[in-house]
Amino acid sequence: MRKLDEQYTQTPFYGVLRMTEVLRNQGERVNPKRVRRLLRTMGLEATYPKPQLSVASDNSRRPNQVWSIDITYIRLAKGFIYLTAVIDWYSRYVLSWEVSNTLDVHFCLEALEASLAQGTPEIFNTDQGSQFTSIAFTERLLRGGIQISQD
Repeated sequence: MRKLDEQYTQTPFYGVLRMTEVLRNQGERVNPKRVRRLLRTMGLEATYPKPQLSVASDNSRRPNQVWSIDITYIRLAKGFIYLTAVIDWYSRYVLSWEVSNTLDVHFCLEALEASLAQGTPEIFNTDQGSQFTSIAFTERLLRGGIQISQD
């Protein structure tokens, strides 16, 4: 079972037959039936694209339900520039974006205001960065009647 676990960690995309072959080449006396049972016991399955994985299971998602904002760092020759963007989770549309050479809350608020000019989400998701947990940012969301979700 240890060798099976080690091999699965290295190659999670191997199915039962290939895993059986690899273990046999390592000197283990196994057959596909045993490998299948052990994988099932350990709760492991091959990683592969499954049919219609990106299709929503129900129609509960819709535009302006959940928006999200994040900051990314872009390296320049002498430092960084920071890009923040607001996206709609349903359409994956970038609602607004701003760049800044400092990590203060102001450019995040500008992106937020620009996106709120286009509509209002039910939920606004952010990480727990200082820009997004600041009083100015959270109060603006609460004033708009928007629920805050933080990862």
